[in-house]
Amino acid sequence: MKYIIGLLYSLVLLNFSCQQTSSDQEYDLFIKNAQVIDGSGEEPYFAQILVQDGKIVLIEKDTLASYKAKKIINAYGSVVSPGFIDTHTHGDPLNTPEFQNFLAMGVTTIFLGQDGSSPSTTNLSKWMDSVDQIHPGVNIGMFAGHGTVRMLSGVKYDKTPSEQALSAMDKILRAAMDAGSFGMTTGLEYNPGYVADQAELNRMAKVVGEKGGIVMSHMRNEDDGYILASLDELLAQGEYSPVHVSHIKIVYGKGTERAHEILRKLENERRAGKVVTADLYPYEASYTSISILFPDWAKPPANYKEVVADRRKELEDYLRNKVIHRNGPEATLIGTGPFKGKTLAEIAAVKNKPFEKVLVDDIGPSGTSAAYFVMDEMVMKEFLKDPYVNICSDGSPTSNHPRSFGTFAKIIESYVINEPLLTLPEAIHKMTGLAAKHVGLTGRGLIEVGMAADLVVFNPYEVKAKATYEHPDQLAEGFKYVIVNGQLAKEKSDFKERAGKILKK
Repeated sequence: MKYIIGLLYSLVLLNFSCQQTSSDQEYDLFIKNAQVIDGSGEEPYFAQILVQDGKIVLIEKDTLASYKAKKIINAYGSVVSPGFIDTHTHGDPLNTPEFQNFLAMGVTTIFLGQDGSSPSTTNLSKWMDSVDQIHPGVNIGMFAGHGTVRMLSGVKYDKTPSEQALSAMDKILRAAMDAGSFGMTTGLEYNPGYVADQAELNRMAKVVGEKGGIVMSHMRNEDDGYILASLDELLAQGEYSPVHVSHIKIVYGKGTERAHEILRKLENERRAGKVVTADLYPYEASYTSISILFPDWAKPPANYKEVVADRRKELEDYLRNKVIHRNGPEATLIGTGPFKGKTLAEIAAVKNKPFEKVLVDDIGPSGTSAAYFVMDEMVMKEFLKDPYVNICSDGSPTSNHPRSFGTFAKIIESYVINEPLLTLPEAIHKMTGLAAKHVGLTGRGLIEVGMAADLVVFNPYEVKAKATYEHPDQLAEGFKYVIVNGQLAKEKSDFKERAGKILKK
């Protein structure tokens, strides 16, 4: 790889660094002997990076120059990149503010409020202030959740909200955008999003577009037979605002041609003038509530006990067909509750009854979350290479899926080093500059003078994604220094003082 050849050649020269100080000023941080991959996708270069008051203030390409600083990091033998930006995450910073799982894989900024669910308050600005006061471990940007807007407005599960009700939704969404939200997310596979129709979604997208935001969607149905219709629903909103496909995938869709068909569809919409982007995580199993297996008529506001009493056979038939279509009960691995770590097939064997009866009687639509092995790696790889797809984890500090602890390390380990689908500059671009561009985040994602000093120092050959499905909470390894807003947040295996803050649009 070009950057490795350059590294080996230039490190010899860097040993002859001049000891004379180039300036009497004392900076907060001096990163010397840095091979910089700046987040733009361009080739690496060697430079010295100076940080003051949380900003990059000087990028000196004279590698013989030396500077005074309160903290000096010798990046000899390592790459320096922008801190990674995770565009789709979950978590509660007021209860678990550390976010060490993200820091350990080089992430310095995350975006919450996903899948239509955001903090349940009409005063998002006050909530943001509360988070700022406790200094989370990473920077946090927010989205307004469409489902939360429905609940707060009183619309809740109404399939045909009145004009007055829709106006109430408009007002809450506008307030969230004015508070600094980057846009709106939808979770159309979840409560209460699945009852929303196209007209409602278009109306909300218009508000988002007027406020300069983006609509980010966990689409209505990611199954192979429904994904085109789900994309059409989202792309229709693209008439009013930029749209973004959350964790793009095709459930039980197979083959590169199927991936290309989806990508061509998105490209055609871009050629027609729409702004259409996506993100993904590099795993073949999704992870979410068991409720996605159940029909809408068995979920709130329906009374589940009454549904079981009145429509048991219909429910069991539905679940049997759904699970079999999703690669069978062996492909559903329970992640929480008393059955944690067992597949649906294993539970059925222990219970000595069909898996659909286990779902009906022992789990229910709100009883657990699970990993679902329903994706084809070849499809994922084609999506990964697309220039309009950035990286996300869909993770949280408490999720029982390896993506929460391994995503960004896995991209480097698996798809840059082991199987070079991407060059390192391309991969870093997808995790930094491209991610920032997609969500409309300015001032971060690139190594440039004036940018926030969110930085990561690492040797790509030492990066390891340790998390597995059996042990999903193993921290990633290899990111030696993680810097958030100019402060050292992680040094080797030690986590330092929290330095994150709320980011506003």
